[in-house]
Amino acid sequence: MDAKTSVKAKYEALSGRLNEATQRLRAAVEARSLGRGGVTTGAEASGLSRTTLYAGLRELELAPGKPASGGGRIRAPGGGRKRLADQDPTPLRDLDALVEPSTRGDPQSPLRWTCKSTPRLAKELQSKGHKVSQRSICDLLAHLGYSLQAPRKIHEGGRHGDRDAQFAYIASMVAQYQQAGEPVISVDTKKKELAGDFKNAGQEWQPKGKPEAVRVYDFIDPTLGKVAPYGVYDISANQGWVSVSITHDTAEFAVETIRRWWREMGQPLYSTARRLLITADCGGSNGYRVRLWRFALQQLADETGMSVQVCHLPPGTSKWNKIEHRMFCHITQNWRGRPLISREVVVNLIGQTTTAKGLHIHAELDDNDYPAGVKVSDAMLADLALERDDFHGEWNYRLSPRGNTP
Repeated sequence: MDAKTSVKAKYEALSGRLNEATQRLRAAVEARSLGRGGVTTGAEASGLSRTTLYAGLRELELAPGKPASGGGRIRAPGGGRKRLADQDPTPLRDLDALVEPSTRGDPQSPLRWTCKSTPRLAKELQSKGHKVSQRSICDLLAHLGYSLQAPRKIHEGGRHGDRDAQFAYIASMVAQYQQAGEPVISVDTKKKELAGDFKNAGQEWQPKGKPEAVRVYDFIDPTLGKVAPYGVYDISANQGWVSVSITHDTAEFAVETIRRWWREMGQPLYSTARRLLITADCGGSNGYRVRLWRFALQQLADETGMSVQVCHLPPGTSKWNKIEHRMFCHITQNWRGRPLISREVVVNLIGQTTTAKGLHIHAELDDNDYPAGVKVSDAMLADLALERDDFHGEWNYRLSPRGNTP
């Protein structure tokens, strides 16, 4: 066994039991015993720097046999390099002026229109005569109480005066229907997705160094195009239905998805139901101003013989829709980091989404053509069996089945 291996074995055996000072002295003793080249060998074996070993040798020469100072302390009180903020408070003030949020409105601020990265901040302070590095900028920012943060979505835009009252109204309607054993569903369209070998946000386990290859540019595949998943979530049963459209996200497609959910999943659960409650957003294909939405729901009511009650969420609150945080979020989590290389992959990933609380989703491809721009005339609208509620009838209304079903 050579000298380096021997020193390394001894050092590894004792390193866990020694503090900083005794480690330095232990390595210095070995280096001195080896003679010429001992510092280099000791540094390589112990992992300490040559400077540290020379410091240990000086301690042995100046105070041989003296125990580590400070009664167990690694360093004497006040030892070590002083922090930059303690040496000179000027860089701290200048840095605070550069990154302080109120300076965003100051057009004279040097970094008003740039990314405030630590190298850029260091360069700006250096131009002011301060001797700082990128690493010291990080320490100064931490001293000032700054950290890297992303913008947080908080502002919802305009808030309707009856927003809370509408939520209370929806809650009372849901409780009423659930108590009577009637179906209550939440509906919405999920974000349209590119079908093909495109990058999908998130990470998935793959063999190390072998990420799945996808296209560099997100140009729409002329054959696969985009897909629009529309979902129906049964609030009481914790199960859902998703139809994946290959054409347009229209009100006809939305109601057709509800129709398929009712035939395959809803009717077996609620065989005696005479009413259906739908909670939906204010906009999109199921918006309260969309004539085709009400016209298609009337057809559904005529076919099923059920009255269809609709309650729209107030404007600016679409993220509070039950389907968003009880079904859609789990679908996104299930296909994270996976390219949606085909329509079948989209359907399979949605259909295989489950949760620990028992969520079950059925998904299928809807290859029907849903043209955009379908008009509903005033005469067709007047023929609907539409009854508006007393409270915000534009948001809360019901469509009763007509006797003469067209």
